[in-house]
Amino acid sequence: MKITHIEVYQVDLPLKEGRYSWSGGKSVDVFDSTVVCIQTDEGLSGWGEVCPLGPAYLPAYAAGCRTGIEYLAPQLIGKNPLALNQLNRSMDALLKGHPSVKSAIDMACWDLLGKKAGLPCCELMGGRYGEDFHLYRAISQDTPEAMAASVQAYRQEGYRRFQLKVGGDPDTDIARIHQVASVLKQGDRLVADANTGWTQEGAMRVVQGVRELDLYIEQPCLTYQECLAIRRHCPHPFVLDEVIDGVDSLIEGKRDLAMDVVNIKISKFGGLTRSCLARDLCVQMGIAMTLEDSWGGDIITAAIAHLAHSTPTEYLFSSTDFNSYVTQPLAEGAPVREKGRLRASEKPGLGITPMKDVLGKPLWSC
Repeated sequence: MKITHIEVYQVDLPLKEGRYSWSGGKSVDVFDSTVVCIQTDEGLSGWGEVCPLGPAYLPAYAAGCRTGIEYLAPQLIGKNPLALNQLNRSMDALLKGHPSVKSAIDMACWDLLGKKAGLPCCELMGGRYGEDFHLYRAISQDTPEAMAASVQAYRQEGYRRFQLKVGGDPDTDIARIHQVASVLKQGDRLVADANTGWTQEGAMRVVQGVRELDLYIEQPCLTYQECLAIRRHCPHPFVLDEVIDGVDSLIEGKRDLAMDVVNIKISKFGGLTRSCLARDLCVQMGIAMTLEDSWGGDIITAAIAHLAHSTPTEYLFSSTDFNSYVTQPLAEGAPVREKGRLRASEKPGLGITPMKDVLGKPLWSC
């Protein structure tokens, strides 16, 4: 099989809640998503998506992703999309770094691999574990009362795991965490995610201020060393996210006993191929995971579902369904949550069929 044609589309994904806010006053109300279609000489097409959480979260932004894909795409014509490791090495040789640029291309190639094999991607990633899996719900930063009300509302929809967006003033964050903890029920799990927003001193204040509560602390500070310092004084289970961007950081974190859970985001690792590698390494090292991406619509949600569903249940801390956060559907057949849980499609590849009327005309093709 050879790549014969690549198309790129842009789609706006407005938020159902109107705005998503996190540490440092950062917020997004409409997500800018990029969709890639890879066509082959065998008549099969594969689809991928990449959607950064705005330009101020990770070193990635939507227009930059499209520019990078436009640079890479012509140089991938004629290559075998099913030779995933070779294709990723080729992309690395052509463009150093920029994993988010490569993510949608790699995702589309997994879709092609599944279609060629006649199997859902999760079966090719290691097999399906269980009937479905847990989702978490991110709670946008707001007043303590508003955040507690959001948690109660999402509990009614079946969610039992909540990622509370903190990372602001430590005293306010302590109040936010206490207020939300007061409305939780037995079996719920609460993660206080600072998204690098606290100083080391501020993080220590928060950890001490919520010491008696049952919760997880996620990515309190900007650097790995600052997070490690907090970890060594923290009684709570500890999650690392932004500072985990590859196998090297996973191994370092395991060596230092720096975390109990890690977040693996598909686009941060450069696609499903390397996310699977990181996932399998975490399983071998005994580290639990949240498997997700920075953001996205139906195509990314489908990819997340396959990665999560092919992960041993005891190591899957949680995952997410980004398509439930936005108002704009992108594809037929995308997974839909049921009572706070999700399952991957049983159809070949990612199991989705993009809506051509939503995508419109491609921005460019080669």
